Amino acid sequence: MKAILIGLLSAIFFSVTFILNRSMELEGGSWVWSASLRFMFMLPMLLIIVGYKRNVKPVITHLKNNPLPWLIWSTIGFGLFYAPLTFATIYGPGWLVAATFQLTIIAGSLLVPFLNKKVKQRIPVQGVFISMIILAGVFVMQFEHASSVPIMSVVLCVVPLIISAFAYPLGNRKMMQVVNGELNTFQRILGMTIASMPFWILLSIYGIAAHELPNSHQILQTFIVAVSSGIIATVLFFYATELVNHDNQKLAGIEATQSGEVVFVLFGEILLLSTPIPSIISFIGMTLVIIGMILHSVVSSLVNRKKLAVCRNVSGE
Repeated sequence: MKAILIGLLSAIFFSVTFILNRSMELEGGSWVWSASLRFMFMLPMLLIIVGYKRNVKPVITHLKNNPLPWLIWSTIGFGLFYAPLTFATIYGPGWLVAATFQLTIIAGSLLVPFLNKKVKQRIPVQGVFISMIILAGVFVMQFEHASSVPIMSVVLCVVPLIISAFAYPLGNRKMMQVVNGELNTFQRILGMTIASMPFWILLSIYGIAAHELPNSHQILQTFIVAVSSGIIATVLFFYATELVNHDNQKLAGIEATQSGEVVFVLFGEILLLSTPIPSIISFIGMTLVIIGMILHSVVSSLVNRKKLAVCRNVSGE
């Protein structure tokens, strides 16, 4: 129960991203600054966290030895993940963006055969079928959204989120292959933040040219996002998974807690931003997304348990 509660708490802190990104958009702040400032704020904080245990040097060494892979996959995993995510908040409320982004679960399944060419892997068919529930939920919500806004607004909300949904697992999993266990999770996040800086600097230059500089309120809100989602939520989630690391069933439960983000974002926007309560149809779509995420976690747990049993039988335990 402790791990589940911590997992839910991490989902609350993760949901701050979607609520404040929408808040900044409604206040006239540019999505460019909402995206780039988050990672610029995260960099010194990660340097302090990783540097506390004197683990920065291995990160710098790894970056020097593999500069191109770090640059490419960090730009994809962080840049092409978060920039489109913040851009989408222009055209849809945070709860809709949060729910649609769960397409990343489907993207993760579809990318499996292409992530490791040395080991032949098939697309997990069972996972894809469950993903259809999530896809159906997203379709229902976006279809309802389309009834109240121009179709181009729907396109400009969905397409960036599809890019973001694929970029996130692609960049992160490829970076895990590059690191190959030589760095811990926080070292890898620090390295990816450093390696993605050229992208954020270029985006900031565009922001200076095309938009006004961020006001103090937007700077404060992006700092809160960086602390809340980039640091606190990540630490809580990793801590929760470590508590149940050897129990696949409980681990699946922790992963399923992240479906709570959609609900937390919705209530947060209603309370803080006076967002209109979604229609019954949207609630149905949201429920389908949450059910699909929970089923994904449960099936993942069962598959892992089955693999473990097979390994034990082979080894004669």
